[in-house]
Amino acid sequence: MQPVRHPEAPAPGTPLGSHYVHCFGCGPQQTSGLQLDVRAGDGVDVTAEFTVKSVHQGGPGLAHGGILTTAMDETLGSLNWILHTASVTGRLETDFVRPVPVDALLHIRAWATGVHGRKLYCAAEGRIGGPAGPVAIRAAALFVQVKLEHFTTHGRPEDIKAALDDPDLFKRARAFEVNP
Repeated sequence: MQPVRHPEAPAPGTPLGSHYVHCFGCGPQQTSGLQLDVRAGDGVDVTAEFTVKSVHQGGPGLAHGGILTTAMDETLGSLNWILHTASVTGRLETDFVRPVPVDALLHIRAWATGVHGRKLYCAAEGRIGGPAGPVAIRAAALFVQVKLEHFTTHGRPEDIKAALDDPDLFKRARAFEVNP
């Protein structure tokens, strides 16, 4: 089935912010993290950008493949804001097309391609320097919708408490409650 943008999805261009301040992908308190800037797209899509830092190196002067895969996973996961659901990565495939140098901007676009029951199918593409730059990485993923209890059952108690004590985060999270 074709995915549909939720009526309460953020308006196109809206910054989506962090889903958790300590997230390696989008958390503002992770100084060595990616600190992705993710924004709602026009359809069932999002865009994200981050600059590869020295701490993200694999080979000399180049982004580590695991870091690039993390950026793709985080961006694909941000489709939750557009679909208004909570889901987790079930499968993620990445194709590395060209190396990404340190200090380069990576522009990522992710879009939902299908929905079947609790399964969300999606894809993404990362380009060096901006949306018109050369393709560096592609990804295809399967996400599985979950209830919020998935996170409160499996996370560390102190982190769960901190998240639940944040009224804004708790309010946003409850808006994504699913009943699979």
